Amino acid sequence: MGTYDALLVVSFGGPEKPDDVMPFLENVVRGREVPRERLLEVEAHYQRFGGHSPINQQCRDLIAAVEPTVDLPVYWGNRNWPPYLEDTLRRMAADGVRRAAALVTAAYSSYSACRQYIDDIALARAAVEGAPEVVKLRHYFDHPGFVAAMVDHTREALERLPAEHRDAARLVFTAHSIPVSMADTAGPRGGAYRAQLLRAASAVTAGLGGGREWDLVWQSRSGPPHIPWLEPDVCDHLRGLDAPAVVLVPIGFVSDHMEVVYDLDVEAADLAARIGLPLARAATAGTHPRFVSMVGELLAEPEPVPCAATCCPAPPRRHR
Repeated sequence: MGTYDALLVVSFGGPEKPDDVMPFLENVVRGREVPRERLLEVEAHYQRFGGHSPINQQCRDLIAAVEPTVDLPVYWGNRNWPPYLEDTLRRMAADGVRRAAALVTAAYSSYSACRQYIDDIALARAAVEGAPEVVKLRHYFDHPGFVAAMVDHTREALERLPAEHRDAARLVFTAHSIPVSMADTAGPRGGAYRAQLLRAASAVTAGLGGGREWDLVWQSRSGPPHIPWLEPDVCDHLRGLDAPAVVLVPIGFVSDHMEVVYDLDVEAADLAARIGLPLARAATAGTHPRFVSMVGELLAEPEPVPCAATCCPAPPRRHR
């Protein structure tokens, strides 16, 4: 069991008012080949919701739920928007924290879901005199707490479908698309992102009693068109799906990012309505009691072995 004197929740970050949106997006894609028109498109998604992402409030809600269950002070730092990791580590150092466990709000292996967080923590520590040591907790895509939360939320979504469609409804699990090159090199031996998502989706289906047909599809592609990303896109998949009804299960997310509320609750829901496909969306893990209790269980586990420096490398930059 690791010996920690604080828990650090590390997340992606998101804008909280209209003027934040474009600076936030430019911060996220700095150094990447994301077309300007794609940024403007995504900015419009945020502005549709008042320029506000739900992710920061969901981090606050998760921290409020976790604090009474762990005997540690809980801090919060983001990669891309305040509270920034560097500022949080500076406050932790001033508070006398020497060794913290980091819970990252991404459950899987890949450069963007794991290695980039590790690198950002290292950069933030290097910028803070006396920064605490930070130990990233293990991936938890297969932890019973995460799986149980998603089973319950998927069951609740099934109950929202018309009664005559519930038994035959198809489960469509979704996760953030990433470049194929990143997916192929995820984990110590490659392919871990897809493999872990398939395992999580299979576990949730089994938790519902098994026997249901299900698919794993992708959403929220943001890269330039000449770089291959994981497919099929969720909306393309729904257009060709032969099923009486569908439950969308955002298995790749632990809270409602803008990608979840726009891509699933707006785009996919609008498409389903147009083609006459009954559809319900399962909630993300959020503050489900089993997901909250999972955090304390992770803290009590043997300290995770650090990832090798070659694990989940950054994807190569390609040019036309």
